[in-house]
Amino acid sequence: MGLTSNKVLALAVLSGVLLFAGTVWLWPRLARRSVRAVLGRVGLLFATQLAVFAAVGLVANQSFGFYGSWADLFGRENGKGVVVDHSADGADGAGGPLQVVGDRRVSRAGGARPEVGGRIQEIQVVGRTTRIASPAYVYLPPEYFQARHRARTFPAAVVLTGYPGTASALVDKLHYPRTALDLAKAGRMRPMILVMLRPTVAPPRDTECVDVPGGPRTESFFAVDLPEAVSAHYRVDRGPGSWGIVGNSTGGYCALKLAMHHPQVYGAGAGLSAYYDAPSDPTTGDLFQGDEGRKNRADLWWCLENMPAPDTSLLVTSSRSGETNYKDTLEFIERVKDRKPTRISSIILESGGHNFNTWRREIPATLEWLSERLGGR
Repeated sequence: MGLTSNKVLALAVLSGVLLFAGTVWLWPRLARRSVRAVLGRVGLLFATQLAVFAAVGLVANQSFGFYGSWADLFGRENGKGVVVDHSADGADGAGGPLQVVGDRRVSRAGGARPEVGGRIQEIQVVGRTTRIASPAYVYLPPEYFQARHRARTFPAAVVLTGYPGTASALVDKLHYPRTALDLAKAGRMRPMILVMLRPTVAPPRDTECVDVPGGPRTESFFAVDLPEAVSAHYRVDRGPGSWGIVGNSTGGYCALKLAMHHPQVYGAGAGLSAYYDAPSDPTTGDLFQGDEGRKNRADLWWCLENMPAPDTSLLVTSSRSGETNYKDTLEFIERVKDRKPTRISSIILESGGHNFNTWRREIPATLEWLSERLGGR
């Protein structure tokens, strides 16, 4: 029986009820002051608490989709994501200030020399037009520091966390720099600059990458200020389609929206476990303040029906078991397939919940996909 099976949940609930009833029934017999009685009381209480904890955990997992299988729960799910390109279906300036505040190695990169293992720089960015300030990490590949590539420029990708998220998790938990380094060394992707940060640029508010009336103008920060600032400081390609964007959960929604709204900036956008419309809840507050135009633009379904199809590439991911966005993702793929020149690809896993382990399985294929689509469109 699978982790998300209703039978497993029912068994856990039934076990909890029976153990509770058994504890009440047997308690008088275990009230003696003997070692055997004490151990019996401890065992029943422990078993009852364990069953209740398991039942609550299973309910939470089914509600929020954290894990899709037992292997996923214990970190043993290792089947890699495979990109399916649906585009073939049925078809023959001066940037704002940027300051480097820290420097670190890429883990397991094989030495302290940046020309061998690349570098991760911690930066602070202040938006030229929005005045939004945000910390970020920038991964620079080894080629960036090699003498023979001194005049070379590189494609770049913005990498976003979910909400609330921490930028350091993109480095330490999701291993974006290490994965990019390994893939490039294996010849599976081009060397690429990664700009890693969270979409929560006005914490603790979840702005969903929207230009909120009266501020903060989060969409403009990611569409204008961040690419300008990074391009002014680092050797980033300046041709069309040189920038991509990828994110998970909230960051995935932001990535898809930014690529659709700003194809002249982002030649490709990948949404890992993304949703397709901005939520409204206590963490977001009133994002649109009655402005129907802004609300419609934040709805990717509305954009597909009412805006010109953008010349960009999109990647969406989900899993048949464990993700709540599976049906929406299939529908999104079908709708985009009819909206040329937009190109759509997907990664659909058999199982995988809304968690780091699932995204780590999808990131290698996603970075390869980005590498193939950035530059020279």
